[in-house]
Amino acid sequence: MKRTALLLVALVCMVMVEAQIRGNNIAVTVTPDHSDWNYKVGETARFTISVLRSGTPVENATIVCEAGPEMYPTSKKTMTLKNGTTKVEGKMSKPGFYRVTVDYNEGGKTYQGLCTAGFSPEKLTPTATCPADFDQFWSNTLAEARKIDLDPHRELLPERCTKDVNVYEVSYNNNAWGSRIYGILCVPVKPGKYPALLRVPGAGCRPYGGDIYTASKGAVTLEIGIHGIPVTMKQEVYDRLHNGALNGYWEANLDNRDKMPYKRIFTGAVRSIDYIASLPEWDGENLGVTGSSQGGMLSLVCAALDSRVTCFGAVHAAMCDHTASLKGQPCGWPHYFYYEKEHDPVKVKNSGYFDGINFARRIKVPGWFSFGYNDVVVPPTSMWATYNTITAPKTLSLYQQTGHFWYQEQWDEWCEWLVKELRIKN
Repeated sequence: MKRTALLLVALVCMVMVEAQIRGNNIAVTVTPDHSDWNYKVGETARFTISVLRSGTPVENATIVCEAGPEMYPTSKKTMTLKNGTTKVEGKMSKPGFYRVTVDYNEGGKTYQGLCTAGFSPEKLTPTATCPADFDQFWSNTLAEARKIDLDPHRELLPERCTKDVNVYEVSYNNNAWGSRIYGILCVPVKPGKYPALLRVPGAGCRPYGGDIYTASKGAVTLEIGIHGIPVTMKQEVYDRLHNGALNGYWEANLDNRDKMPYKRIFTGAVRSIDYIASLPEWDGENLGVTGSSQGGMLSLVCAALDSRVTCFGAVHAAMCDHTASLKGQPCGWPHYFYYEKEHDPVKVKNSGYFDGINFARRIKVPGWFSFGYNDVVVPPTSMWATYNTITAPKTLSLYQQTGHFWYQEQWDEWCEWLVKELRIKN
């Protein structure tokens, strides 16, 4: 009896593991009539809206449809869809993006669909101006930081190691003694000289696992945190920091460029390149930097400020064109001036030292860019403006339907580009 009971419990557990919740039975779709989601200025974009249940139209569905330039909608209507579908139109008189957002409520739950069409996005230009002493500021900042010895520490994490890769938690000084950067270093077990890849993080606070996959292909990889704390603690520690001491760090002290957290964060990313350069396992030639959102911005920073970087990958890069909202245009996360009625001129000026556009203007190495048009965190307007600013060799891979996330195919393409560009030998 006891054995039978245990078998039944095991069977139930297996069923629970295999029968996962996935998706919703109700879906709201908004699709454009151009397969690439792009139009020329002056053309009319026609969007088909559908509310579906089990893949079939919901009759007499009542929706709320908001439409207009992204971040600045101009209309909001309540509509009833007799046959579960309808069409709306939109156009723009200048380069930019037009977004249609649809909400459908059923059973107390709101289902949303959206579509964002681009109008001559290849002609978008940024609004950001560059402080006259931008180069001097960052040159002096890095020079001061490099007066501090790295004092690197490395601790093996046996439970994370594989037969091909040794995994370590590492730390080293940033811009002051005791102000450290922590990360996960992955090094191939086989002795040799390898290309290196620095992975820089998106916004927030979390632990990190390291890039064992790329290391197993034949590369030294370093994935860093930016907050000066170990990256192997329990998740609850990071949650408490995110909701406490680090809450809103991205906009703290913008009125003082030397106390702004991103001065330390950007410096720490470059000091991570110093650390990689000190490793005997690095081949001394190939060094890439990559990340998404805030990490996309940090990739731009490293590529602009350190000549040892040979390539970078930036996915939906944040923090670009902060001042766009001052001219009624979509601005990059964290939307410093979007919600303010009055603008502190000191903050406006200081934002230029931390604007991805000003780093993009200085990049000379190849880059891979990818983002989606439905991103409501980092607007495609700011990402296209950043891409258009770069004069170095560049590749753009659009996944229009994505928001602030990526698809499996997008991830695979991203990794393949890095492996090829870094000359990683499988």
